[in-house]
Amino acid sequence: MQLINVHQAKTHLSKLLDQVLAGEEVIIARHGKPVAKLSPMSADLQPRQPGALKGKIWMANDFDDFDEELQDLFSGPIFPKE
Repeated sequence: MQLINVHQAKTHLSKLLDQVLAGEEVIIARHGKPVAKLSPMSADLQPRQPGALKGKIWMANDFDDFDEELQDLFSGPIFPKE
């Protein structure tokens, strides 16, 4: 594991990516404190499947109906007088 500062990371990003691809982890630090870790992406990312949440999510039939009470709340003055 290699610890480098932000300036070095910006200057040598291509080299750092090569090291990461070779399996090494790189820690990027700001003022000597670690803030980020570069590590290789896992190759086992699965593409998303449409419909995976079918039957688990529902929406009310009237979800987009006009709500006069809500409209009244937004139509008044920004700073009402007391």
